[in-house]
Amino acid sequence: MQISPNSVVQFHFVLKDADGAVLESSQGSEPMVYLHGHGGLLPGLEKALDGKAAGAEFTVTLPPDDAFGERRDDSELRVPISYLHGARKWQPGMVAVLETDHGHQQVTVVKVGHTMATVDTNHPMAGKTLCFEVQVVDVREASPEELAHGHAHGPGGHHHH
Repeated sequence: MQISPNSVVQFHFVLKDADGAVLESSQGSEPMVYLHGHGGLLPGLEKALDGKAAGAEFTVTLPPDDAFGERRDDSELRVPISYLHGARKWQPGMVAVLETDHGHQQVTVVKVGHTMATVDTNHPMAGKTLCFEVQVVDVREASPEELAHGHAHGPGGHHHH
């Protein structure tokens, strides 16, 4: 079966920056699982997976526009330190999770005061060209429940409680 809209895909990946440094990898853990065509992946990566089948291995390089976008200069924000999640003591350069009206957002701490912190709201990988080495593990049709919910269920996918 080839990857097409509404198929559930499992794949392993190694993510590298333009210099070849490994940023993230699923090797040695569960493969990534997503519902194809529902916006669950970076647009450029999803496009590269389209039409592939289980066993396919390929590399795709994504410019910032197909990955996390370009860096914006007007992205600094002052927020109460209590809004930052992920550590007890914050230092500049650390990545935090900020709760917003639109859900969780990764931010980078720029400056820390007594009660307020300045954060950069650009995604930590914004402005970077990213290289994905991908190995497709499995492709199957989505269940009616997965289609209704708009995401994959089961191992590596979303679980409802």
